[in-house]
Amino acid sequence: MNETVIVVGAGAAGCMAAVTAAEQGAGVVLIDRNEKIGRKLMITGKGRCNVTNNCTQEEFMAAVTTNVRFLYSAYSAFNSQDTMAFFENNGVPLKTERGRRVFPQSDKAVDIVDCFFRLIKTLNIKLIQADVTSLIIEDNCVKGVKCGEKEYRGDSVILCCGGCSYPQTGSTGYGYTLAKQAGHTIIEPRASLVPIVTNETWCGELQGLSLRNVTLTLRGKKKKPLYSELGEMLFTHYGITGPLVLSASAHIDSSKPEQYTLEIDLKPGLNEEQLDKRILRDLSQAQHKDIINALDGLLPKRLIPVVLDLSEIDPRKKCSDITKDERKRLCTTLKSMTMTFKEFRPIAEAIVTKGGVNVKEVDPKTMGSKLCANLYFAGEILDVDAYTGGYNLQIAFSTGRAACCRRRAAAPMFRPDVFLTEVFAAFNIYSFLQL
Repeated sequence: MNETVIVVGAGAAGCMAAVTAAEQGAGVVLIDRNEKIGRKLMITGKGRCNVTNNCTQEEFMAAVTTNVRFLYSAYSAFNSQDTMAFFENNGVPLKTERGRRVFPQSDKAVDIVDCFFRLIKTLNIKLIQADVTSLIIEDNCVKGVKCGEKEYRGDSVILCCGGCSYPQTGSTGYGYTLAKQAGHTIIEPRASLVPIVTNETWCGELQGLSLRNVTLTLRGKKKKPLYSELGEMLFTHYGITGPLVLSASAHIDSSKPEQYTLEIDLKPGLNEEQLDKRILRDLSQAQHKDIINALDGLLPKRLIPVVLDLSEIDPRKKCSDITKDERKRLCTTLKSMTMTFKEFRPIAEAIVTKGGVNVKEVDPKTMGSKLCANLYFAGEILDVDAYTGGYNLQIAFSTGRAACCRRRAAAPMFRPDVFLTEVFAAFNIYSFLQL
């Protein structure tokens, strides 16, 4: 009789786990509280679905911010290239963009969701819309799940319920309740990859302004850089957001807001000496103009009055009257436009949840519970997370795959020490026989 696998949650990890288990011959029941699968997948990458990052293992691990060692086995067994091959072999052509981000060629997240839905139908996976209210545990062994009064029994249960971010997609944190029922410790869920509220009101004046090819640097208590990267960001009515900001947020302890400052280098391609020469040239070409009307070639128009205010320069001062000291202050502002951290936006607005099931209680090779038999975890429910750029979806795919690949016999690992011992032993036996 075939094994029956119950997968709770039809997001990225859950769909990958269900498809993998079915491909290996298991009967699969996939339960989700939503009418349609992949609700969160549909909104990732602004509706384009950044499925993975086309990187090496070393680059991937460098992008993981929580419990990186836990992911080595799962990622090694199913890495970024494996994910790309999976979708392309199942009818979804992909493309790699800046920052090695991988998207469907169509720029439509629905193609990824439809791919999973086709596989679910083809593999005869039983898809059920229901709320899982509790696990069925007998003799410290999971036997299935309860959905209200109804029971679904199986040989194993994989929890892929997500975290607390974007609760409208079904990720409300209910998976933590199920994990606690089996005795698992939950690391406090908190926002990660989340927009930042700043103390500076001038950020609100720039609402909607997008910056490209700037460097954002996050500094901590001792002004040491905690994160610095070139890319894109956006001003909002409350502060800042965008890829750079979301990645920087992963390094912030929101309980100590006074420790953090954020600096924007608006001209990362120029050092201060080069930038001063550029400013001097622009001013000399507009000697009789007010400085506020002379920097259009250097900055977005909306940014100019804010930069001048931060540099303590009268916007109506003639370019010919700008002093060397004022140019120096302008250069300093352009190279380190500084903001102070106030707080995160609500966790409901976070891309992913930091925290979740304590990975010390989970086998990193199989994603199996060390506390309760036949229980497995995958995806955002685990206390693992990474930068923005496709890394978190890759974590979901890798752990979802790992939670089902326990059915395959593992290939024997090459051990040089064992190999050499056997060679020497064989040589000694051969020499002995020659005597």
